[in-house]
Amino acid sequence: MDMQQVQISTDTWVSATWEEYLQVIGHQAYAKAKGYYYDHRMRIEMAPLGHDHAADNTIASFTVNLFCGLKAIPTQGLTNCTFRKVEFEEAQPDIAYYIGANAEAIPWGTTIIDLDTYPPPDLVIEVANTSLADDQGAKRLLYEDLGVKEYWVLDVKNVRVLAFAIENQGSYRITESKVLPKLQISLLQTALQQSRQTNQSQVVAWLISEFGKE
Repeated sequence: MDMQQVQISTDTWVSATWEEYLQVIGHQAYAKAKGYYYDHRMRIEMAPLGHDHAADNTIASFTVNLFCGLKAIPTQGLTNCTFRKVEFEEAQPDIAYYIGANAEAIPWGTTIIDLDTYPPPDLVIEVANTSLADDQGAKRLLYEDLGVKEYWVLDVKNVRVLAFAIENQGSYRITESKVLPKLQISLLQTALQQSRQTNQSQVVAWLISEFGKE
């Protein structure tokens, strides 16, 4: 693939070999892009991430971190980290978590996480502002194949959370997290809804109050 002559379609799935995908994602023109590879197709995401996407990302991360901190659940959160199964699949989710026994599975100094060497994350979260259909579709299938245990999609426009448990390369909707027992998905959704009406400090205070009731 001659990068000087080929115009790459972004923010959609495009047929490509693994070698072509690596050539594209490694090119300086896509240095700030997010890359996905699944089923002999690549998706290069170049759309700018605005206020709403970033704000929901912050609320989701804080909710998980606060819950795990208060419940003494070991965890390691990663933002925009690349997970790779060489020659087959790659993903760069908005947020990923290693939980419990896996919290220290990835050593410091690791760049791209090689899933032939290390376990997949226990929880993956995608913030869907302009990519909802894809996050529910192809990306969900990708995370099923990668062996992620749980997958959440934050629907920014409709202010809702779609949560899926993943088992045996399939997935189904859940209302309570399985990797973070007793965490109700509705609580995160309510936190996101509150963030439309007030600032994040007040949302955090509400979360602390809610977690303190358990």
